[in-house]
Amino acid sequence: MRVFIDVSGRRAFLEKRRGSIDEHFPADLTPAASALHAPTPRASSEAKCDADQQQGSGAEVKKSFVFEHNTPIIRDDRKTTMLVWEEDRKPSSSAPASGAPIHAATMTPMDAARQSVASNPASHAASADLTAPAAARRVNVADKRIINGQTDVNQLVPFKYKWAWEKYLATCANHWMPQEVNMSRDIALWKDPNGLTEDERRIIKRNLGFFVTADSLAANNIVLGTYRHITAPEARQFLLRQAFEEAIHTHAYQYIVESLGLDESEIFNAYHEVKSIRDKDEFLIPFIDAIMDPNFVTGTPETDQTLLKSLIVFACLMEGLFFYVGFTQILALGRQNKMTGAAEQYQYILRDESMHCNFGIDLINQIKLENPHLWTPEFRAEIKQLFEQAVELEYRYAEDTMPRGVLGLNAAMFKGYLRYIANRRATQIGLEALFPNEENPFPWMSEMIDLKKERNFFETRVIEYQSGGALSWD
Repeated sequence: MRVFIDVSGRRAFLEKRRGSIDEHFPADLTPAASALHAPTPRASSEAKCDADQQQGSGAEVKKSFVFEHNTPIIRDDRKTTMLVWEEDRKPSSSAPASGAPIHAATMTPMDAARQSVASNPASHAASADLTAPAAARRVNVADKRIINGQTDVNQLVPFKYKWAWEKYLATCANHWMPQEVNMSRDIALWKDPNGLTEDERRIIKRNLGFFVTADSLAANNIVLGTYRHITAPEARQFLLRQAFEEAIHTHAYQYIVESLGLDESEIFNAYHEVKSIRDKDEFLIPFIDAIMDPNFVTGTPETDQTLLKSLIVFACLMEGLFFYVGFTQILALGRQNKMTGAAEQYQYILRDESMHCNFGIDLINQIKLENPHLWTPEFRAEIKQLFEQAVELEYRYAEDTMPRGVLGLNAAMFKGYLRYIANRRATQIGLEALFPNEENPFPWMSEMIDLKKERNFFETRVIEYQSGGALSWD
């Protein structure tokens, strides 16, 4: 649906920094301006494209407005300033050509958003037919779907997936910020030449080297990939909160790096320069790129499986497995009363990531429930291989971060721990345990995740940011 308004030769003008469009039209253009708020189809005699109209009339059109789907943007075309719907834009010269590889590390958010609008099922759901009767546009809860839904994604209620909404509320209640944590003891300990061993310092720097960019990858996966393919507003609400928390985590790691006076270039480039970190990131990036590709659209068994696979990799293997060696190492330092400020921040991050992992698993299982045809034997076999590969990558990272035993830990202990966690994640999404008879060698980690307490684990301060005052992991 499109409204074309020729404002050539009028006193009307477009001014980027002023208020509503109505302010830019004189009184004699009020009827045309009012049409912007309730677009109607043009008559067939007016159905020619705006460029043809300009040429055919010979008029020197300086400014014109084209509104489609109520979503205007600005472009210059044949010396004409227009407002057009995003779908009418041609890809910019900097955008990848159709069929070219899209890389999460290099593609800008604007490129991804600009190219994905036309093919995005969630966008189509949002652009409901405004000419339909009001009752027909109301959302029927039975029609809602996690993916490939046809209901309006802008209507949060009626709720169908209450578990997603409840998790969203829980994460909001657990809000925290890095600068709330006192780092003075950590700073003094780091500056003391005898405060930490070289092995302990290596663990801290390797940890930060992985985590400072890992949460950015997770955020990119959400906002540039997953979010646009999810058609349940309740789940989208959680994803937005999750993306914000990933930003908080990146902030926390940067805060630790800055507080300790570490070499920022060394830490932030570790994912390029340290093989054990680079290998994990290179494992993850293809699963971001696949669903970020503007040509990627769900709706077939193959593309739905691609999305499901990406969700499994990020919920179960990244947030549910790749983070646990680092968490365990830093929290083990905290148990020995070392780096307690950093350990406190890691504890908050662990709680957040546990919620992200649980939400992701619920999302995966709901997609399976609504699309049982996706869970084929071949697909399950592929997922098992990814689990095994992820366990091996994280074990190599453990060996790299602690080549010798330290903190009462050693790399061999982590092999059993990683297999134990992989078994849990596999069974949570309906796979059989991949490594039978593995037990948890670090029961204190489960204790930290499962217990509710009024003080944080290291008892450095009372947890006051949550309204109830308790540190909840549910």
